[in-house]
Amino acid sequence: MITDVEAATPALCRLQLGSELRQLRLAAGLKGAQVVKKLIWSPSKLTRLETGENSSVETADVMALCEIYGADPETRARLQGYAAVTKTKRDWSLMPEYRPVIGPGIKAFLDLEATATSLQNYESQFVPGLLQTEAYVRAIHQRAHRERPAEDIDRVVSVRTTRQAILSRGDSPLKFTAIIDEAVLLRKVGSPTVMRDQLNHVINVVESRHNVNVQVVPFRVGAHSGMNGSFFVIQFPEKLALKPMVYLENLTDAWVKRGDSAVERYGDSISELRALAPGPQESLNMIKEAIKEH
Repeated sequence: MITDVEAATPALCRLQLGSELRQLRLAAGLKGAQVVKKLIWSPSKLTRLETGENSSVETADVMALCEIYGADPETRARLQGYAAVTKTKRDWSLMPEYRPVIGPGIKAFLDLEATATSLQNYESQFVPGLLQTEAYVRAIHQRAHRERPAEDIDRVVSVRTTRQAILSRGDSPLKFTAIIDEAVLLRKVGSPTVMRDQLNHVINVVESRHNVNVQVVPFRVGAHSGMNGSFFVIQFPEKLALKPMVYLENLTDAWVKRGDSAVERYGDSISELRALAPGPQESLNMIKEAIKEH
């Protein structure tokens, strides 16, 4: 339960609302198909409500569900308050200047990231986004997305740097664990200066923030479970009663996986990678050695 609804972000309210609606449905002994049949909704509409995927939520929809589930007056009022926040506030990722470069999959991830307490990220190709410098971001997208106009690349850079504020979020900064392949340290992105500045930035963030941890998986460990590509494991506050989720992305798409078996496999992979990688201090020493290579 959110104690201060008016101060909560829309993303948090959507997730909390969805979680509570799902719990109410299960407590009422109803399946999703029964509910959508009563309300003449599409199945996807109820799914989006329960997973917090809508940009905003209609109060009338929430009240209709509360009626079917037999929610008490206090619960109805609380859920109505969550819905009201989604209608009256907007997440920064919905600002008009960002919309051209934020697709639905990335938008879903940004909402989850903004609400998460812990984020574990394995990267095999580049420095994790939350630790990237502006010059590094720009160099990646100028090379990987050469068809994009310059103004879109500016927007991507702005989105990336805006995201990073979560590492210094009030009294509850995101706990961020980054596991990177050694190749990331040696792959030249942009000029040597860009790379030196980027790697120094990673060191500075780790040494100045207790909530950020970086480990490097060295070449010498050979094959490992992260070789299929990068991924994020996202964990949420206990009050949300949300299970961990996984986020994946590639050149053209991005998506969130919620299934227990998939999340468990990625969680196991994170555990394996952390065990294979040297500890934080030795990993920082590897980064410092890589700076000399550039």
